[in-house]
Amino acid sequence: MTSTNYMYFIITKKPEYPTHINAGQICYISKYDFKIKSSVGSKSRSCRKLPVTLCSVKLSEYEIEESSMEGLSYEEVELLQALYEDEERLKWFRERETLQTALGLTKGTTVTVNEGGQKLRGIVRYIGAIEESLPFPGKFFGIELQGEDRGKGKTDGGFKYTSFFSCTADCGIFAPFSRVRPVVPSSLSASVAKSSSQSETVELTPGDRVTYLVHDKYRHGMVLFVLEKSVRISTDTDENGQRGGEVEVPLYLVEKVEVPTERETLDVDIPPVEPGTDDLYLDLSVNSMVEVTLATGNSYGFIRWIGNLPDRQEIMAGLELEEDNGVSDGSFKGTRFFSCPAKRALFVKLLSCRPDSRFQSASADRSERMPKEEDTESEHSAGKLETVPPISTERVDQILIGPMKGIQGHCNSCYMDAALFSLFSCSSVLDSMLFKSTEPQDAPIQNTLLHDIVNPLRSKGFVEGRHIMKLRQQLKKHGHCHSFTTDEKDPEEFLTVIMHDILALDPLLKLSAAGKVQDSYCYQIFLDQNHSLVLPTVQQLLEHSFHTAGLKLAEVPSCLILQMPRFGKKFKMFDKIIPSLELDITDLLSEGPQQCMLCGNLAEVECTDCFKDPLFGHTGFKIFCKMCSNQVHSHPQRRSHQPAALDIPEGYLASSIPHTLIRDKLELFAVLCIETSHYVSFIKHGPNSQDWIFFDSMADREGETDGFNIPKVHACPEVGTYLEMSPAELANQVPRDMKGVAKRLFCDAYMYLYQSTSMCLYR
Repeated sequence: MTSTNYMYFIITKKPEYPTHINAGQICYISKYDFKIKSSVGSKSRSCRKLPVTLCSVKLSEYEIEESSMEGLSYEEVELLQALYEDEERLKWFRERETLQTALGLTKGTTVTVNEGGQKLRGIVRYIGAIEESLPFPGKFFGIELQGEDRGKGKTDGGFKYTSFFSCTADCGIFAPFSRVRPVVPSSLSASVAKSSSQSETVELTPGDRVTYLVHDKYRHGMVLFVLEKSVRISTDTDENGQRGGEVEVPLYLVEKVEVPTERETLDVDIPPVEPGTDDLYLDLSVNSMVEVTLATGNSYGFIRWIGNLPDRQEIMAGLELEEDNGVSDGSFKGTRFFSCPAKRALFVKLLSCRPDSRFQSASADRSERMPKEEDTESEHSAGKLETVPPISTERVDQILIGPMKGIQGHCNSCYMDAALFSLFSCSSVLDSMLFKSTEPQDAPIQNTLLHDIVNPLRSKGFVEGRHIMKLRQQLKKHGHCHSFTTDEKDPEEFLTVIMHDILALDPLLKLSAAGKVQDSYCYQIFLDQNHSLVLPTVQQLLEHSFHTAGLKLAEVPSCLILQMPRFGKKFKMFDKIIPSLELDITDLLSEGPQQCMLCGNLAEVECTDCFKDPLFGHTGFKIFCKMCSNQVHSHPQRRSHQPAALDIPEGYLASSIPHTLIRDKLELFAVLCIETSHYVSFIKHGPNSQDWIFFDSMADREGETDGFNIPKVHACPEVGTYLEMSPAELANQVPRDMKGVAKRLFCDAYMYLYQSTSMCLYR
């Protein structure tokens, strides 16, 4: 379930009806429905009822008084969903301080966990779901027990045959937030034993160099975590002479020391700088993608800080690594220079950093497979805003088809790769966002989008992953979600940020509800519980959703982005959805002349009660001229219907000149699909039934952790074959037996993109 599209509540007062609903249950409502309900009538919050969906009653929907509920954030919902009893959930909701404290827990945090009445000490190793539940799972904390509490757990990091983290058998525990508390010592100081008669108090922080005693030998290392009675240390060498290990040592056996040598300052192998290679490092700056050679091999990450550290004359770089190969969370000797997850930060000489070779070598050494892009810096500095036109049907085979084509995926970027490829490869419907006047702080994002992504995609058929990462870094720096560079997002979240927050693009969609116009960039399709659809078309889904919500289009959109009905990413409402190559939106418009569905003359009334009458067919709003309406509603079963007058342009009825009514239609140009949290896209690039291509930004991979993803685009004419089948034939198709990638289009559709070839000329 997309968290940004819903509002969440916890029931704090048991409603009088239905009687089986208890206080402490969690429910939700779409933001669209909430706005519509709030705008209709004049009821105050104290007596207004909301049609909410309960999470615990088979996704049933009930009308509950808004005054009996209190709002929740999605993060709070995840924590509370881990509690199974309604009373317990309500109790901890009311203890908001505990709930807020739990929201601040991160991996690597030292905590105590209440287990069987005992408070056991451990370190958080995992935060997230441990089992699927509809519509969203609860969030648990996976804790590795430490010290004398080791062996008092119940797991090795696994739950129901799935491993979430690794630890020794019976040293792990999964617990909800209500049983977990962070350890907050009154002081982070540690007493270091000097002798039997002398001691001193020394403050230890992550990043400090220390000497520690183990097996009667002194060794050196760097502090990773300071616990209450011990210190976890990244060792220079262990008792076997191996580098890069970890050890936990009692505080009284650890002594803070000054750095004796350069190699002990940083647990990183410093490659010598070859003559004539200085220019390679001059281009490195904050947010550059780099690699460094550690004792365990090459590590990759981003430069988050550049400057001088205390007692160091060289220019240093603070890195945020992709994996947990670092030593802190962005702090060095008690001073914070940047923020990142624990064990992801490492401070090295700037000259120890090299540009990420996974992309450099890919473009330099594999020129036949990975086309090298032309330098666009001069184009940027000159302020040029020319754009390459979309790839035409005639040029698709020449430019786009093959491996190392499309947009290269990297680090959970498939949601962005698929969205950008769908919007810009073969369509220009949203090219206006590439030239729209922007604020100075937003111009770099627009430049990256135009010069580094759209133009190379259309001219060369390929965009390197580093350019997508650059865009993600810019979005993160702009303040839009700290995990934009690492985590997977929803395509609609990314598109809304780009179109609304960054480029301030006029809303693509104007919806009319109860006489009020609402703006939006995407439309999420919702259906009522009593729909009769089994193998629906997109046309049917849109019409049923508009009918359920009482919506109309205030105007014809140039681009219509539709999200298919789902219960989260993993729970589809329909096994198959038939793509509508054209969307007839004439009857969905709130204004303008329309045709009577029976005789074809000018329609004057609409009957929402007739919408589901099978006599009139399964698609289309039921609109009639006055004569046909009188005939239809003379039937005894329809005499109770209440047709409503349509809004016809003034003077249209009075004109004696016959009018030809033109149907307003949108054409399909792309579909985003999702399977096991991976996004791909289909593009309809031409007029023929077989003009379809399929794009996967991570179709293949070369190398292991130091390798790179290979994107691929290939033709999929088999899609056209299935689209020509009748609904009955399609219903009988077994998904696993469908040819090529057609199954993914029909069974995994997540978002449909439509365009108006006429309206896009004006917007």
